[in-house]
Amino acid sequence: MRPPSLTTRRVAAVSVSLVLAAGAAACGPEDNDAKSSGGDSTPHKGGTLTVLNSNPQQDFDPARLYTSGGGNVPSLVFRTLTTRNRENGAAGAEVVPDLATDTGRPNKDATVWTYTLKAGLKYEDGTAITSADIKYGIERSFAPELSGGAPYLRDWLVGAADYQGPYKDKKGLAAIETPDARTIVFHLNKPEGEFPYLATQTQFTPVPKAKDTGTKYEEHPVSSGPYKVVTNENDGEHVVLERNTYWSTSTDAERKAYPDRIDVKSGLDSSVINQRLSASQGADTAAVTTDTNLGPAELAKVTGDKELASRVGTGHFGYTNYIAFNPTVKPFNNVKVRQAIAYAIDRSSVVNAAGGSALAESATTFLPNQKSFGYEPYDLFPAGATGNAAKAKELLKEAGHPNGLTVTLTHSNAKDFETSPEIATAIQDALKKAGITVKLQGLEDNDYSDTIHSVKTEPGFFLAHWGADWPSGGPFLAPIFDGRQIVKDGANFNTGLLNDKSVNDEIDAINKLTDLDAAAKRWGALDKKIGEQALTVPLFHPVYKRLYGKDIKNVVISDWTGVLDISQVAVK
Repeated sequence: MRPPSLTTRRVAAVSVSLVLAAGAAACGPEDNDAKSSGGDSTPHKGGTLTVLNSNPQQDFDPARLYTSGGGNVPSLVFRTLTTRNRENGAAGAEVVPDLATDTGRPNKDATVWTYTLKAGLKYEDGTAITSADIKYGIERSFAPELSGGAPYLRDWLVGAADYQGPYKDKKGLAAIETPDARTIVFHLNKPEGEFPYLATQTQFTPVPKAKDTGTKYEEHPVSSGPYKVVTNENDGEHVVLERNTYWSTSTDAERKAYPDRIDVKSGLDSSVINQRLSASQGADTAAVTTDTNLGPAELAKVTGDKELASRVGTGHFGYTNYIAFNPTVKPFNNVKVRQAIAYAIDRSSVVNAAGGSALAESATTFLPNQKSFGYEPYDLFPAGATGNAAKAKELLKEAGHPNGLTVTLTHSNAKDFETSPEIATAIQDALKKAGITVKLQGLEDNDYSDTIHSVKTEPGFFLAHWGADWPSGGPFLAPIFDGRQIVKDGANFNTGLLNDKSVNDEIDAINKLTDLDAAAKRWGALDKKIGEQALTVPLFHPVYKRLYGKDIKNVVISDWTGVLDISQVAVK
């Protein structure tokens, strides 16, 4: 998988490129002063920002997008009830109000959430944005022909499980009430203290019913943000945005909207993007990318050039690459075999295979090492930097394999430095020292994804990854370890098939908390508890290194996205 792009489906869950962003340590750009890079003067309005991307901005309809924090390009057009804080580093992992006056007011048990819209909100045509428009925008996201967005609302809203959207069911969802034009109330099936995070998803974008054109809406969605769509060619391959004159900074403290025009050009080869950003000529002097990382060779070249190095933004996104075990497959049904492999792992060689320490940070916890996730440092099976073969052999003997054993490791053939042959080979070499012979089974990317995400075909030993829908332990741990989320006839992400009542109960208990700091501590403790079962072996968290043009100013990279936030960028 390529470095993630925030407008993609559950980054770690499928082989799409989040980001960005869709890493690890809680910090912003390391190679430059994020607030002043690209120049020493105050950012000003005007000019054209060019965005050079590999992946087209497909499905540019708020109902169909699966983003983290509203995405990058989408959040310029689509405002939501809440949004991510547009600040560097850890501060950027906070949720803040957007269309709403606050992040939401829960009832006592967090099963009812109430929002009040700010006064004076307008669409690109000057008409008022109402709570009914947000309700309708959410309802249309349930229509089968507009599928693709985050699945939470179908699970969380009362009576929403079988709802088919407003085109088929004009009565709408009773679980969403709009008592007046500025108030919207959500009724949930169970306590959800993290509802403010969910309200950053583009499904919470207001859509005026009279302007809804169904599957054609993506061609010209009605803007509630600082920019409107004036061109959308080849399903998002070329998107041009210009100012929405009815957008006002008085109602939007987050988006700076400095450029007059934003020209998004996609479908480009990653090497071409980096070459153009490196050369920084013509329009490319004011260019950025939201989905293309520097590779190991490119980074080596950039590091040796002081001017280029000053134009590299460094970011981290909540994302973990790991080994997954299926404990129903022998010999991985024996916890000591799983522990032996954990001890045998040589993380230094894995990090090198992932591009080196500048592009990957070794991991011993499943949760990314950021405060917002509730990160609690632990290393239950200490392998050191290069693996503990002696301890691994000892455990194998206890497991009934005194002469070692032979296993098959399934991986993707995609050259993604995550689940690819380079990583698999590093693991193969390390385990050999512990007497474990590893046969490699490489699958083409689509095949690989289908195989590992099906209960019927899931192998016993394979490479996997997971990224955050928002910066919290909830969407990180629950899909992977909540036994009630095991899907037997569809895409399953609980690869360890864990269905532990104590884990499920703790997930429910944490979800009741509206104090997100308190919840974070509980997620960290739960991560360690689950880790004791050795159902995964965390390997590394990616680091995102991305070039930008010489005329780019006001670079902001948060721990929510891990990449440059184009809502903050100014050009000379």
